[in-house]
Amino acid sequence: MLKTHQLTFSYDRQNQFEFPDINCQRGETWLLLGQSGSGKTTMLHLLAGMLRPKEGTIEINETNLSKLSASQLDRFRGNHLGIIFQKPHFLQALTVGENLGLAQKLAGQPVDNQQIKSLLERLNIGAKINQKPNRLSQGEQQRASIARAIINQPDLILADEPTSALDDTNTSEVLSLLEEQAKELNAALLIVTHDGRLKQFVDKQIELS
Repeated sequence: MLKTHQLTFSYDRQNQFEFPDINCQRGETWLLLGQSGSGKTTMLHLLAGMLRPKEGTIEINETNLSKLSASQLDRFRGNHLGIIFQKPHFLQALTVGENLGLAQKLAGQPVDNQQIKSLLERLNIGAKINQKPNRLSQGEQQRASIARAIINQPDLILADEPTSALDDTNTSEVLSLLEEQAKELNAALLIVTHDGRLKQFVDKQIELS
């Protein structure tokens, strides 16, 4: 489902990266581990189509990302990828529900208010649908971020440091929530993190040095 082959990327002569190959199937959870400077955020941006590799290929559902134009890549990302950023990046002028509706629009889909309502209720934040994001607690914002990432039923969920600011109890809860939502969608889940606590919960791991 997600396959990478001989990926490299270069910012300049001093900042060049070679990445291990990934072969991640639907329904699987993988950890991409690495400390600051190891290139894990760069790899996340490559997998999300936000950067283009210097060499190598990225295939998602047998679609080679490098073959897509910028506009095709935007549409593909909206329909096939769900990205949970370390910081929420909501439009603060819009409500939680409107932010999810915008995600549907950007993917070329009609806004489905009932789907938005049902998803937020499933994540136990249904009462926050008409709230502005800055009125939510950190945990509620994280759940809203997960909702936005999966509203278009993606094939691949990319989560950037979803547990780095959480205590042990909330770390376990968020991981369970991510895996539960990925399982419902039969999606692949790739968690990019330096949080070593997750190693005990996820068998499939790639460590960048």
